[in-house]
Amino acid sequence: MEIEILHIDDCPNWRKAGRLVTQALEELGAGDVPVRFTLLSTPEQAAAVPFAGSPTILVDGVDAFPSEGATAELACRVFRVDGRFVGTPSLSDVRRVLAERMPRQ
Repeated sequence: MEIEILHIDDCPNWRKAGRLVTQALEELGAGDVPVRFTLLSTPEQAAAVPFAGSPTILVDGVDAFPSEGATAELACRVFRVDGRFVGTPSLSDVRRVLAERMPRQ
């Protein structure tokens, strides 16, 4: 399993997203899975990857929280949690998505 968080410099939510992913992995017994962070600095970089705003959490190269589509705009992303728009998904949503995508043993 490969996890990558795509982010921009001006959006602080990627740090919290990284903490949530790390915590969810630990709770799922997969604390050894590395989380890679990729800073996107130009619209061209954003257009070359499945970026949907910062942070975009990729699991094996696929957006863990699919949305309307990719963007080349260097902007923050919002997630809908409990009827509100927030800067990161909830821990329970991250844990659920990672559990669904974990390789079966």
